[in-house]
Amino acid sequence: MKLEMICTGEEVLAGQIVDTNAAWFANLMMENGIEVQLRVTVGDRLEDLVAVFQERSLHADVILVNGGLGPTSDDMSAEAMAKAKGESLVENAEWAERLHDWFTRHGREMPKSNIKQAWLPESAVMVDNPVGTACGFRVKLNRAWLFFTPGVPFEFKQMVEEQFLPFVKQTFDAGSQVALRKLLTLGRGESSLADELEAMTLPAGITLGYRSFMPYIEIKVFARGGDAIKALEAVTDEIAERLGNVVVAENRTSLEEEIHARLHNSGMSLSVAESCTGGLITSQLVGFPGSSSYLHQGLVTYSNESKVRVLGVSPQTLDDYGAVSIQTVEEMARGARAILDSDFALATSGIAGPDGGTEEKPVGTVAIALATKGGVYSQMVKLPRRSRDMVRKVSAAVAYDMLRRELNGEAVIVDYSSISRYPK
Repeated sequence: MKLEMICTGEEVLAGQIVDTNAAWFANLMMENGIEVQLRVTVGDRLEDLVAVFQERSLHADVILVNGGLGPTSDDMSAEAMAKAKGESLVENAEWAERLHDWFTRHGREMPKSNIKQAWLPESAVMVDNPVGTACGFRVKLNRAWLFFTPGVPFEFKQMVEEQFLPFVKQTFDAGSQVALRKLLTLGRGESSLADELEAMTLPAGITLGYRSFMPYIEIKVFARGGDAIKALEAVTDEIAERLGNVVVAENRTSLEEEIHARLHNSGMSLSVAESCTGGLITSQLVGFPGSSSYLHQGLVTYSNESKVRVLGVSPQTLDDYGAVSIQTVEEMARGARAILDSDFALATSGIAGPDGGTEEKPVGTVAIALATKGGVYSQMVKLPRRSRDMVRKVSAAVAYDMLRRELNGEAVIVDYSSISRYPK
């Protein structure tokens, strides 16, 4: 079975919005053993939509079309599909009634433009949308089934999971002949990783892919076919062993996700004191539901005064060593942990730039500490020639990795080839 996706909308094509639907869809399909083999983005122009429907329907078995089902003039998916098939649009009585009922239940008068959402190509099979006003539909054109969904993410995702995926599996008997494992790495460049792994002899059906989304490089291990899938775990383990410290998580998209998974409902607790990262560590963790089960507090102690009065950092330490120092960040971590007797505390203090650096401590110098009930670990990293945003992101990732290693019973401080540490 050949699966493709067509994404519609000028705002997507022009980059005014990020197409998160496409990434989510491709990942969900891969988890179900189905590869998306091609994705096309097309704007809100009728002739372009007609052309892409006709052209791709000659090559694919099933095409997921996302967007263009709203009530306004630039929503053209249904009209374009009807034109591509050479048939008329007709009102779907069932959905027209559902629309009127929906507005009545919500105490609103239905705008005249909304009835457009009930007009479908004559041969279309309506697909229910249980959470919105735009129904989906599917149509057969040439060799392909085209399956139309609205662009609103929560409507799209529910329809894909509840209707599109079952339709594909039933219609095409799609078995799980593709599997994927992902290794998240930190502190080493993409070309360096590729050079290291190029020496491996991979079993037939297994290939490697790389995705850079700084500060991480993700290594994707694809297995296609039954024999390759059986070998996937062993190959993934060999890759992780070869790369050693740089592998920081498996099948996770970030270290904050890994830390959340480890701490969530674990009975352990964490406090965070941030200076240069400015709340980034705390914010990333709070992005996950259930973080309240372990996150005691996140303190942005940006000024020296707040470090002293909130965290108990000694004024003498600041005078002797400065805010960006191992001594200061250790006291910050101890102070944050002591407030609520947390199991762990992370602290950061650094110079994110673009100004503020000195010859001794240039822009990109960051001190990071992890306090535990048994002691404090700390390091100073240097991140030259990186943007302010990237200095903060890398610093947060290194802090998470220190905590992850402590949870694993591993050495907390390690060398990363692309992240300088001083003093070693």
